[in-house]
Amino acid sequence: MMAIQAREAGGPEVLDVVDIPRPTPKTGEILIRQEAIGLNFIDTYQRSGLYPVRLPAVLGLEGAGIVEAAGEGVIRFKVGDRAAYAGRPGAYAEAHAVPEDRAVKIPPSVTTKQAGAGLLRGMTAEFLLRRCYPVKSGETILVHAAAGGVGSILVQWAHALGAVVIGAVGSAEKAKLAKSYGCDHVILYREEIVAEKVREITGGTGVAVAYDGVGKDTFDGTLASLARRGMFVSFGNASGPAAPVDPQRLARGGSLFFTRPTLFDYIATTADLDDSARALFFMIEGGKVRIEVGQSFPLAETRRAHEALESRQTHGATVLIP
Repeated sequence: MMAIQAREAGGPEVLDVVDIPRPTPKTGEILIRQEAIGLNFIDTYQRSGLYPVRLPAVLGLEGAGIVEAAGEGVIRFKVGDRAAYAGRPGAYAEAHAVPEDRAVKIPPSVTTKQAGAGLLRGMTAEFLLRRCYPVKSGETILVHAAAGGVGSILVQWAHALGAVVIGAVGSAEKAKLAKSYGCDHVILYREEIVAEKVREITGGTGVAVAYDGVGKDTFDGTLASLARRGMFVSFGNASGPAAPVDPQRLARGGSLFFTRPTLFDYIATTADLDDSARALFFMIEGGKVRIEVGQSFPLAETRRAHEALESRQTHGATVLIP
């Protein structure tokens, strides 16, 4: 079957189309015939070597499709069910064998493409807003890359919670998208100084929490945007990793909090995984969160998809279609 393999660490050019054996599910595993594979920034981190993985390797962590076969002892799924997963390496392939306790059933009202594009991003938004920092109605928050894959869901979900959402984006086109998702205020970070605009919008107070998946390029501005005792949630490195943080900067900024969480610590158990997915699907079914698939690429053109993602040419989610 077709798969996409990174032969070594590097740019998109290290991604090759390869032919590998179709997996046979082991005890407790299901084999998913994939219909949509999610493309995420973490894939580019693993490809580049920022997040080391043993190479060569089939990349990708997220997908959705039809259960084609089940190994012994499987009780959560049967052949023909629609299933999605996030956090299982090897997703860039026509089929993927996944432990049943790391996959979730897709409800009838959610399309397979939505699940493949949105499970990892949506559960990331869920834990960031509900568990890492429980956002309350009336609080003002900052979301970087507010028109991106995670950012667009964060904005919609936070808006549904009643938060005042400030979104930072890189272009007028993305500003329109961010507004459509529910941003109350939009900052064009290439033309405006984010921290200054945040202080202007908040009457000098700053935001209760800032969600920053960009990293190096936005770090200082994010820190300077926080209110007293505000929280900086760094959940990605799209522009590269930020420099180490001097704890005294947090004290000088107003007894600030800084955290670098990852989704996988928040869905470590099957119960946590099911709860997170259930909350996401509830928001989708209620029309409060829509999964925007901004662009699709054939699986064979994954290299081109990586180039588009890293050059900020994408909006919403990106999926690979086997």
